[in-house]
Amino acid sequence: MRTAYSVETVRHAEAQLMARLPEGALMQRAAAGLAAACAGVLGRVYGARVVLLAGSGDNGGDALFAGARLARRGAGVVAVLLAPDRTHAAGLAALLAAGGRVADDPFEALASADLVLDGITGIGGRGGLRPDAVPVARAARGSDAVVVAVDLPSGIEADTGEVRGEALRADATVTFGTYKPGLLVDPAKEYTGTVRLVGIGIEEHLPAVPDLEALQHADVARLLPLPAAESDKYRRGVVGIVAGSARYPGAAVLAVAGALRGGAGAVRYVGPAADAVIARFPESLVHAGPPGKAGRVQSWVVGPGIGENGDAVRDVLASDVPVLVDADGLRLLDPAAVRERAAPTLMTPHAGEAAALLGVSREEVEAARLTSVRELAARFGATVLLKGSTTLVAAADGGRSPVRVNPMGTPWLATAGSGDVLSGLAGSLLAAGLDARDAGSAAAYLHGLAARLRAARGVPITAYEVAATLPAAWRDVREQRAPAPPGE
Repeated sequence: MRTAYSVETVRHAEAQLMARLPEGALMQRAAAGLAAACAGVLGRVYGARVVLLAGSGDNGGDALFAGARLARRGAGVVAVLLAPDRTHAAGLAALLAAGGRVADDPFEALASADLVLDGITGIGGRGGLRPDAVPVARAARGSDAVVVAVDLPSGIEADTGEVRGEALRADATVTFGTYKPGLLVDPAKEYTGTVRLVGIGIEEHLPAVPDLEALQHADVARLLPLPAAESDKYRRGVVGIVAGSARYPGAAVLAVAGALRGGAGAVRYVGPAADAVIARFPESLVHAGPPGKAGRVQSWVVGPGIGENGDAVRDVLASDVPVLVDADGLRLLDPAAVRERAAPTLMTPHAGEAAALLGVSREEVEAARLTSVRELAARFGATVLLKGSTTLVAAADGGRSPVRVNPMGTPWLATAGSGDVLSGLAGSLLAAGLDARDAGSAAAYLHGLAARLRAARGVPITAYEVAATLPAAWRDVREQRAPAPPGE
């Protein structure tokens, strides 16, 4: 599992470690790891042309000390000082002693660079790059050099993943000690390139519960339910699905597909698309409604394609089993009814639906995804799965549990009906007994992995094909096969 911690937590851990180390030792550890990573990127250090963009803080110091190490190995290292009167003095002295120099013309140096080390701002940066740093950052990005960010790309916000101004897009990021939330959450994640974590010894000083976590294959495998010898359809989980309408019968078919392919013991379908559901999935149990009279279920999924059927939403929310609310169901939600439920509720909005629920613009949600998912979970007292370029899952526990970020996202999921498949899949995991946070996290992971497997050759895919590939995703997770490339 990958874990991420806030700036405040990281700084507290660093302070605890530095109290036990000689002065400057922690920065030297970071610089050593950074220099080694840069050497790996370059392939050949001797004769390589390296430009350091050094800001005023410790981030600039890390870059300067790493540059000194590269200079001692024969690289031609030039420093561009963004704040000459506040440059890290010891770092600059080390660079000059190793044969590096300060650039006379930053733009001339950048034009011929093989590698640019971005040490402009560190984890405390806010509000994007300062105006005087923007031309240099643009020249770095416009050059043919590989841009490597020190700890995180300058201009992004470490705690939230927001990008509130201009930022320097990196090809790779070398981060120290632990991941920071902004390295895992969009829009900032789009600026990081490949992220490499370098241990510097603070790990033992970090709290057991992180701010953010990203499940990997092994973590998801531990969550997935497997039938036992005594299993029957009820022990495996029966999902009730209220979806579809005369206008959107396909939503019902896709939600049922996600549930059945996701391991449900059985599906009880309630709605007007019964003929379409039975035609594709004859094993489905259908009922005209209302949901409360459809029979025994271990979870409900309500909302995909139901139009204005508010009665169905209210009926499902009145049940005593876990409920997943998606799509049209989100528009019909009564926040008080959700907060009063004793059983878990999982809401699965995309950015537009989240914006409507929060009373803000879609752009605001997409710019501040982490803040938005936490606010929704607090406002509704529900677990919230915010779909999008990085899908996030926040639990309904007042922030005590880390927000989960799905590392399996892929643009191939931007296709009609994929959210319906995800709803059915997550509903099946709720019915199997997973709590709402685990069900949402595992479902998002399998959903993304299935899309990657299906689109591995870069060909267009449909939501139904994603559902059909879910068993293969289960297999890869259970057998610990390497994740498929995103096919982008």
